[in-house]
Amino acid sequence: MERATFWYHRVVAPARVVVFMDYQNVHGSALRAFWPRGTHPANGHIDPYRLGQLIVQKRTTNGYPSRLAQVRIYRGAPNPRRQPAAAAANDRQSDAWTRSPKVLVRRRPLRYPTRWPHEPAVEKGIDVALAVDILRLAAVDDSYDVGVVFSGDTDLVPAIEAVQELKCGHIEVAAWRGGGGRLRIDGTSSPWCHWLDESDYQAVLDTTDYSRPRA
Repeated sequence: MERATFWYHRVVAPARVVVFMDYQNVHGSALRAFWPRGTHPANGHIDPYRLGQLIVQKRTTNGYPSRLAQVRIYRGAPNPRRQPAAAAANDRQSDAWTRSPKVLVRRRPLRYPTRWPHEPAVEKGIDVALAVDILRLAAVDDSYDVGVVFSGDTDLVPAIEAVQELKCGHIEVAAWRGGGGRLRIDGTSSPWCHWLDESDYQAVLDTTDYSRPRA
């Protein structure tokens, strides 16, 4: 891991790390990177808490003492009247994740087009919620020293640039190798990227079948 281009004198080791995950992006890019084409999206899920721990461990191993403050997950929520099975699985998965006090899940209702189910439901407002929190938790709440953003959505770039310009936190990004690329910022200010390979993915893979109620 290369030395960050800037740091802040107020940070006292170990640095507080918050991992921000656009879950659809994290899951979808993992399927593209490590699963055969056409794999059903019920497969390939990850355990967000273990992924957060993995990133923090990598920072510490590379000479940046760190502790995991929180993992924040942003994702859509199916309508239980339209997709009862998917909504129930989504609820079970969120409940399982939040058994850890360090995990927070923010869900927003999926938007259903008029031609649904011939057209898929889509997430709405996830990128805005994520961008607002990246900036708010640094500039207003002082909740992290290091924010690691796991998403390829370029709509998040203005929030990352604002944190950098205000010097209220240090931003890094994460991506799966072979999953479709990392989040970049034009010019020389692109954050450090934690490139995660298949062995990393296998270490955080969640094989739980959330379509079935817990016994």
